[in-house]
Amino acid sequence: MAAVYSAFRIPHSAFVFLLACTPITTRPPFLPSPQALSAVLDAAPANVVPEAVAWLTNQGVPVERSSQRDAYVETAWYNLRTKAARRGESDPGDLLHTIKIRCWADPNAPGKSQLTVEVVYRPLLDPSRQERDLEVVVPAGSEGYRIAEQLVEAMKQKFGQ
Repeated sequence: MAAVYSAFRIPHSAFVFLLACTPITTRPPFLPSPQALSAVLDAAPANVVPEAVAWLTNQGVPVERSSQRDAYVETAWYNLRTKAARRGESDPGDLLHTIKIRCWADPNAPGKSQLTVEVVYRPLLDPSRQERDLEVVVPAGSEGYRIAEQLVEAMKQKFGQ
């Protein structure tokens, strides 16, 4: 009986591997909008995150959550006129002038990452619907779009393309 048991033993290293894989992530359960800006950078995804956080913070846009491990950054709702921020999924206030910025840094070629920067606003409030269902990508040329362009350009300057 012992021989049968040993044939079905799982090596210790397999348990370590299974424990290292976790479904918990700070990334949202959706992908960036196809209209989001993107660029390939000469940096690993985990290296892009602290630089994006620093750049956004220096611009006065508060970061609500970020993770180097997940290569993700998300700002609070940020009012472009008043420069005030609101955290969470609550009413962002002045809907047409309040934006949220999300950055995904995904692996590309070895040592490179694809940075995707999405800027959204909510044209209306509807508590019966999911937040993502109410979000619209800001139009090209708008102030929020220019912030995303500046962020992408700053990351290109920092890491190269």
